[in-house]
Amino acid sequence: MTNKQVIAFLKKNPISVGCGVIALALAAGIYLRRDGLPAAEEQLNKLSDEGDRLATNIKYSAQLQEQLNTLLEADKKIDTRIVRASELAKNLQFFYKLESDTGTKISDLHQDAFSPKKGAKGVFTPIGFGFSVTGEYPALLDFLRRLEHGVHFCRVVTANVGVGSDLERPKPLKLNLTLELLGQP
Repeated sequence: MTNKQVIAFLKKNPISVGCGVIALALAAGIYLRRDGLPAAEEQLNKLSDEGDRLATNIKYSAQLQEQLNTLLEADKKIDTRIVRASELAKNLQFFYKLESDTGTKISDLHQDAFSPKKGAKGVFTPIGFGFSVTGEYPALLDFLRRLEHGVHFCRVVTANVGVGSDLERPKPLKLNLTLELLGQP
């Protein structure tokens, strides 16, 4: 084949020749770039994940200030409801106020020695109290309700109810309580 015949063939079949040249170029490109394909896919996946993470962050950051304000407000409310182990008189006054409000009689009231629990996480720790409450059944229930719905976060550890030792009729009930109030050192 001479050059004139090749040029005449190219002029007669330009689409076929063009497709053949493109196919050869693509095949050569695939062959030469096949070693870099896994690395390029890995980079694409990393960048896609990073883009998804950033898009999610942008989506959820719109209400960040409002959420921070809500958390700060909740922290202030919690701070007003906790007891401090070092404020013994104030802590005992809480129980004496309950005593006067409910018409019961508290005896043997004591705050347990504060010792942080090992492995405890966070800034809050339970402050233990133990005492006995004597009174009529409705007054004891009122006392427990006020503890449950009171100013401080309370958890009753043990509770024992029995008949009091007075010789009066009807005999008052005696409630022995061990409880914990949420607090800080």
